[in-house]
Amino acid sequence: MENNKDIHIMEALGNAKVTVVNGKVISIDKPIIKTCPLFLKHRNIEELNEDTIKKNIEFRIQSFGLFTKDRVVEEKEQIVSFGTSEIFMTALNKKMLDAVVIVSDCAGTVITSNPYLVQGLCGRISGIVKTTPIKEVIERINKANPNGDILNEETAEINQVKGVLKAIELGFKNIGVSIAHPEQLKEIRQIEKEYNLKNNGEDGIKICIFGVHTTGADFNKYKSEIPEYDLIANCASKSLYSLLKTDEDLKDVLKVQAGKGVPIYALSNFGKDLLLERFKELDKKIYICTEDNLPDIQEMPQ
Repeated sequence: MENNKDIHIMEALGNAKVTVVNGKVISIDKPIIKTCPLFLKHRNIEELNEDTIKKNIEFRIQSFGLFTKDRVVEEKEQIVSFGTSEIFMTALNKKMLDAVVIVSDCAGTVITSNPYLVQGLCGRISGIVKTTPIKEVIERINKANPNGDILNEETAEINQVKGVLKAIELGFKNIGVSIAHPEQLKEIRQIEKEYNLKNNGEDGIKICIFGVHTTGADFNKYKSEIPEYDLIANCASKSLYSLLKTDEDLKDVLKVQAGKGVPIYALSNFGKDLLLERFKELDKKIYICTEDNLPDIQEMPQ
């Protein structure tokens, strides 16, 4: 874990690839969209460009130690109403999930039953592409109560499939996992199926797959796999929206939508239960109605 040079790459704010070395932003690729309703609402960022992205990443480094040894690992503050970490945090608090498999900078894939570790590690990040293990951060994750089990402390490997297998080895039964790559869907569902067949349906496992970081993803390639998600964030994926809105084969897949800016869709009854439980926990006024013609988005980010 000792490293003179730590490198972290995250796709953030319009899917721009941001590279941070030793706590300094050294490069920012051009974002694929110019606006994001989430950052407009919470950070008043009207246009995503190199300057606004750099300032936001530097703000995160300074405020909670992103990509550095000062990284905050546990957090109770809820950033948004229906973020992945917030939904998983509620599910863990309500004992609907035993553990979740997440990705964090400075540690890679992490398995934990600690809802505040989930919020701390995931509440303020997006798609981590590569990260370097940082000893001080890993020690804090290990010392949390309950702690987080890191897939590989020496390399900070990011591998959600291996993370699910490790969660099963650790004895967890109801497991949530965030995935940014649709091609992992079948593999994770096969793990679930084979484990339950091996145990003749007794003492089985249940996996909640949460699709994240979908901006720019072409779901036309994965149309048949879409129903395998329990929950998925639409972000700025026009293909996901279009398929769920118009494709005859998928017309009955979407169970519940939360939000219109960056909506979260429940595509299974398990996902629906987790999303509705999150609704119940919010200390806000909630407007509920039924709608046959979902999904519904205010405006697709450009």
